[in-house]
Amino acid sequence: MKKENKTRSTIRHTRAIQVDRQKRPIVDNITTEVEDIFRSIVHPLTLAQCDLFRAMGLRERTLILPVMVALLLSAIWRQITGTSELARLIRHEAVLWEQPRKVSQSALSQRLNTLPSELFLAILEPLLVIMQKRWQERDRPLPPEIAWALEKYVECLIVDGSTLDGLVKKVGLLRDTPETPLAGKMMGLLHLASQLPKQIWFDAKATSHDQSFWDKIATALKPDSLLLFDLGYTNFAYFLQLTQQDVTFITRAKSNLKYKLARSLVNTPTFRDSIVSIGTGTEKQQVRLVEVLYGGTWLRYLTNELDDTQLPARYLVALYYRRWTIERAYATVKRLLGLAYFWAGSQNAVELQLWSTWMVYAILIDVCDEVAELLKQSFERISIEMVYRAIYYYLNAVKRGDTRGFAQYLADGASNLGIVKRRRKEDKDIFKSWFLTIASSP
Repeated sequence: MKKENKTRSTIRHTRAIQVDRQKRPIVDNITTEVEDIFRSIVHPLTLAQCDLFRAMGLRERTLILPVMVALLLSAIWRQITGTSELARLIRHEAVLWEQPRKVSQSALSQRLNTLPSELFLAILEPLLVIMQKRWQERDRPLPPEIAWALEKYVECLIVDGSTLDGLVKKVGLLRDTPETPLAGKMMGLLHLASQLPKQIWFDAKATSHDQSFWDKIATALKPDSLLLFDLGYTNFAYFLQLTQQDVTFITRAKSNLKYKLARSLVNTPTFRDSIVSIGTGTEKQQVRLVEVLYGGTWLRYLTNELDDTQLPARYLVALYYRRWTIERAYATVKRLLGLAYFWAGSQNAVELQLWSTWMVYAILIDVCDEVAELLKQSFERISIEMVYRAIYYYLNAVKRGDTRGFAQYLADGASNLGIVKRRRKEDKDIFKSWFLTIASSP
């Protein structure tokens, strides 16, 4: 009897991350500039939700909304690994805008399970609007395809989902479960240029299909916007809906796509641009099918922009390449900011951590963009991870009497600190040799 190949489990990797994080020493890595952003922007947004907090009939205990927001944001930025460590921290230190207070680990755990997560979401949503406005007010170079798209479209967005990792079985009600449950699925609608979310959704059911979010995605889109998404969102009914909403989309075409050729715009041995009909009945519509031969493989793209002068193939291909921006955003929140590790097992606690992590992400992106402006570099060239890691060196420099601000310190030492990404040779070669793309790789 042939032995079946077992799929490798991802749980071992997740547990390794958890063990590693639990053994890290607690650090104080919040700079004055970052703390100012928390105090001047996040704190007022938090206070604005206190009326809702009281309207929900929540009691004014020690762990009220401003305290919990300060605690969770500090925990994520400082990579604190659990509620017991966090409770010790607030007992001995001031946390952002909150002074030390007596808090037990059990009380903190209970609050994570009971404090309505929609309060944190109500803080995150206006924060994202503010951070996007701050991005728009800055001046830094943009990759040519992104600069072109921002001139043409009201918004340029990417959508994709990501499954959250396994919960810790030793937590609360999960102790007796036979299998390790996944924490759920998040769906992000990200601005292409700023890499800031426009909107984040969460579904506690980790097996939810990407297409189950289509109604929410469509509702969040403005007319004359551009939307990038991958093969998992292929749905002719929603393709037609986007066209009716005056939203331009770019996606990859499935290998088994059924279509009828209407007319050919370009047909060469390495490049084809055609108008084709897809779908049947009420879902039928015409789209453009762009096919490029690269490395012996035909890469195929679909768009509902039929005019190749309004969306030239070279911009179409280069813009779709930027879809990977959202994958990097997910890698940042899960790997760098610790969303691969959960403090508690309840859905409410997971959502609190999820919304808090995206708040911290937005602030970290804002800091990186300020550095990009000082360096006159496109944001794509700035390493988010190295900016975060450089906080250690900056704080030590401040202790030695350095009076520069954090962003200026990073800009001045960008080379030694690895702030600007190195250009990979393979990326240079791809964008120089591929005639349909624009040489602007990060």
